[in-house]
Amino acid sequence: MSNFYEYDFRLNGLDVDGRNQCKASALLNRLQNAATLAAEDGGFSRETLVERYGAFWMLARSWYRLSRPLRYEDKLAIRTWHRGGKGAIMYRDYDILANGQPVGESVSAWVLADLNTHKLVRLSAIPELEGTGGGELCKTMLLAKLRQPGDLAEAERRPMRYSDCDLNGHVNNTRYADFACDAVGMERLSQDRYLAEIQIGYLAECRPGETLTIQTSGLGDSRFVRGVGPEGKPRFESVLLFGEALV
Repeated sequence: MSNFYEYDFRLNGLDVDGRNQCKASALLNRLQNAATLAAEDGGFSRETLVERYGAFWMLARSWYRLSRPLRYEDKLAIRTWHRGGKGAIMYRDYDILANGQPVGESVSAWVLADLNTHKLVRLSAIPELEGTGGGELCKTMLLAKLRQPGDLAEAERRPMRYSDCDLNGHVNNTRYADFACDAVGMERLSQDRYLAEIQIGYLAECRPGETLTIQTSGLGDSRFVRGVGPEGKPRFESVLLFGEALV
C-alpha cells in the first residue's frame, strides 16, 4: 500500500528572485510545509509528538534536484511520503511537478529528539508511524555527510539576527540556503544558468547574536559552502550544483 500527501500551490513574488527563478530557501520552505501537512494528516504532527511523547522532529539533511528552473506563477504540486518508522532516522521523499509535469525530486532526513534532553528517540516508539509509509513509491537515495574540500576560504562573516529565527528561537534551516546562495553570488549568475541541485547538512543550531564565518570553495559547476560558529565548529555544510536552463 502506498500513502502520499499532495500539496498544491502557485509560486508568488516572494518565492522568486530578481532573475525570476524560485529561490532555494523558498522551495525548501515549501517542501517543509508539505512535510508538516503530511505529518498532520498522518497523525504524527509536532503537536501530537510533543503532547504524547515529549519529542519533536529535527531536520538533519535536505536535498533537491530540478530539471529546470521554477518560475513565478508556476503551478506546483509536491507529492510526499516517508519511508517508515524504523531506526533513528526517518527519510521523507518528494516528487515535484510544475504545471502537471515532473520537474524534480527531493529527499530529507529527519530525527526525533527528546524535548528536554535532545537525545534521539527511536522511531519504533511512535506507533502512529506504522503503516503510513510510501511503500513502492519510496526512493533509495540516502543523504551521507558531505565531504568538504580542503581549500575552503573565508568569504564573509555573517551575524545571526532576529529576522533569521523561527518559533524555536534559533535560525530557521531554510535561511542556510540563503547564506549559501549569497556566498556564491547567485545574483551574478547568467540567465542561462540555474541552481539545479543543492544539499544541506544541519550540524548545530545558531541563535541571534552569534556570527558565522562563511567559507566557500568551488570546482566546475559545483560550489561548497560551510558556516562555522565562533567556537570554530561547523554549524552547516552545503554543496550547490548549477545547470543550464534550457527553457
